[in-house]
Amino acid sequence: MPVPSFRLDDSVALVTGAGSGIGRRLAIGLAETGADVGCLDLPGSDLAGTVEAIGSTGRRAVALPADVTRAEDLAGAVATVERDLGPLRLAVNAAGIANAAPAEDMPPEQWQRVVDVNLTGVFLSCQAEGRALLRNGGGAIVNIASMSGTIANRGLTQAHYNASKAAVMQLTKSLATEWCTRGVRVNSVSPGYTATPMNLRPEVAERVAQFEADTPLGRMATVDEMVGPTVFLLSDAASFVTGTDLLVDGGVTCW
Repeated sequence: MPVPSFRLDDSVALVTGAGSGIGRRLAIGLAETGADVGCLDLPGSDLAGTVEAIGSTGRRAVALPADVTRAEDLAGAVATVERDLGPLRLAVNAAGIANAAPAEDMPPEQWQRVVDVNLTGVFLSCQAEGRALLRNGGGAIVNIASMSGTIANRGLTQAHYNASKAAVMQLTKSLATEWCTRGVRVNSVSPGYTATPMNLRPEVAERVAQFEADTPLGRMATVDEMVGPTVFLLSDAASFVTGTDLLVDGGVTCW
């Protein structure tokens, strides 16, 4: 029996949060493994840079300025991808935000904004993508959750973020079981501390040494290290994997 392929040759994918950070690296990584990629992020983000980088791999890309909290934006983005690149088969939902505030002082609007983007945005993205994948005969979705959905990060006051990422993991399991008999697999990847602008923002930048000390591998991840796990879950090599959360945390949750 031949070894199953880890490549995504000639597949069409959509990646949210593709303008920066993990989302951008994943969009480029999917292209490096053979996919054409629709790149979605807020208007004003550096989608042009992502599209240019994908073009240098020899694959096609399209920029999709959109807001993941708006269902109509996502429906339009999927339609554009299918018009310009072909039938959608793969999706990665990496759009997300983070900030910090003590729970007792957190304004309701701060809680709501994080939940709107990190949870409702993932649901609406999956909904729009899932409709296309079901129509097209199947495919795979990977949602970017966080180890913060499994543990409460030492010293960080981010109950809203932690709760939203835990909910993404449960949403992933729920969609996996709804769509499994129709050929759509849904999994999540949960990064640990990763060297992105989100983990270098002012309120946490001084805690990098603690992040590294809390990680058995002794350092933060690079964005490159999120590509392999994500591509695996999208590929035929993971054909019997659905509803799973893959921790890519350098061992943090072992402690």
